[in-house]
Amino acid sequence: MGLRNEKLRWQLVSGVLRALHLERLMSRYSPKIVMAVFNLINSGVSIALVAMLALVTQEPFIFPSLGATAFILFHVPLAQPASPRNVLCGHFIGALTGLAGLYLFGLQDAPSAFLTGVDLSRVGAAAIAMGLTGCLMVAFNVVHPPAGATALIVSLGLMTNPEQLSVLMGGVLILLMQAFFMNRLSGIPYPVWSSRAAPENSLAIQR
Repeated sequence: MGLRNEKLRWQLVSGVLRALHLERLMSRYSPKIVMAVFNLINSGVSIALVAMLALVTQEPFIFPSLGATAFILFHVPLAQPASPRNVLCGHFIGALTGLAGLYLFGLQDAPSAFLTGVDLSRVGAAAIAMGLTGCLMVAFNVVHPPAGATALIVSLGLMTNPEQLSVLMGGVLILLMQAFFMNRLSGIPYPVWSSRAAPENSLAIQR
């Protein structure tokens, strides 16, 4: 699995460099340096696109768990957690369960825990959100680890308005569009919806 992912990562980097007519960099520098610099630029561009949209619209398109999602999309693009199905459904579940935790403990209008600190109600909201997120992602086979952070972001009060859910998912969609473009540009068959990766790559439980 590790060797296969290394080959895919190099295919992504080398494919994009060839498309940009920068293949000479691959012979001038070591693969590790080329891949490190590529990840520096690509990850920065990914988040910058979403952050710029947030700046222009003054809407919360950017949120912390997108950073972990970006890393997965370009580090293991054919793994099941990196598929559009898992990314979209995982973050959607995380956001919904975060809101459920807020409303269950009457915190929908309360200031963020980062401003007021954590009390027992906030502990309950976070625990419910995280527990439900893990449960539902496994139940529906849409595991995407960064979605757990989304559940905590919402349940801790950084996003309390249900109307922000569409904006949040818009940020996820923008990141997925870039992942699709970059991976396909390099020749990696990044899926339109669901990955066909082997069960061990999809974190599926063997029965």
